[in-house]
Amino acid sequence: MNNPFTISFGKIPLENIERPVQIQEIVDSFTADPINQQIAMVTGVRGSGKTVLMTDVTRRLREDENWIIVELNPETDMLLGLASSLASIREYSEIFRKAKLNLSFWGFGIEISGEPPITNIETAVSRMLESLKKRHKRVCVAVDEVTNNENVRIFAAAFQIFVRQELPVFLIMTGLYENIYELQNEKSLTFLYRAPKVTMAPLNMMAMTSRYAEVFSIEEPAAKEMARMTKGYPFAFQVLGYLTWRANGDYKSVKKEYRQYLEEFVYEKIWMELSSKDRELAYGIALSKTGETAEIRDLSGLNPNAYSVYRSRLLRKGIVESSEYGKLQFTLPLFAPFVLDRKEEECTES
Repeated sequence: MNNPFTISFGKIPLENIERPVQIQEIVDSFTADPINQQIAMVTGVRGSGKTVLMTDVTRRLREDENWIIVELNPETDMLLGLASSLASIREYSEIFRKAKLNLSFWGFGIEISGEPPITNIETAVSRMLESLKKRHKRVCVAVDEVTNNENVRIFAAAFQIFVRQELPVFLIMTGLYENIYELQNEKSLTFLYRAPKVTMAPLNMMAMTSRYAEVFSIEEPAAKEMARMTKGYPFAFQVLGYLTWRANGDYKSVKKEYRQYLEEFVYEKIWMELSSKDRELAYGIALSKTGETAEIRDLSGLNPNAYSVYRSRLLRKGIVESSEYGKLQFTLPLFAPFVLDRKEEECTES
């Protein structure tokens, strides 16, 4: 049997802990009649399972023949990509032909004699969606790892118009907190503030324990220890399982390699994306013995106002959590020793 765990980002592993509540919330909101909500934004730290959640949602929608799923690349012309995807499906191209939509200008192979070609891509998409609406079809556009670039801004602005036109188009986007935040702060895209957001929480501890116990045929205490080692972080769940499988079930022997994988695949990138003040606060949290606000603030050297600002930033990024009042702790396993090592290296270099 092949290793059922994977360390490849975006790929749904064979051993996958689903998030049924979050999936169902998005599916229910998209399938409601009459239509009430047409957008969902999924955010979380790297490796938190955003892409897998989006894939699970679109897979559920695909079970209904009236749903059309279109995956778009945020680095390309997304309106053109949507029109091209819809026109390339024979069933729907016939619908557009019967609706006398001359799309020859865009090279889609749909030319209607006597009808002028549509030369505006936004108009073309709008007319295509109108035709699909008459056939009781709904279109879900899935966009992974959005950034605040021109392609995304143009598409989001057009999507807002489609919604006002009561067209059956839906949008699910994933992205890091900072990228979603920048997109929401565009003056022309303030409607995104009202969009429901799904923030990726840790995986269910019982579910992870059960999967580890079953896959490796180990007793519950050992499986629970493995689950605790991941702190519910999806990528860590996969990495520990992947390495343990290679070690024939001996999870204790892979601890050093486990930390190395987390650091090289994810933590180095997270650290690079933090500002100097973010790093100071992270250093204070790593040094803290109690996790209490006063101690962390003193160790990080931040005044109360700065501490409040950067605490909020790390919370929104999903790097820390504050489930207990007045305390902070990292959400990521083995992130504290990683931070201490990085700060020591930076001090040595300076």
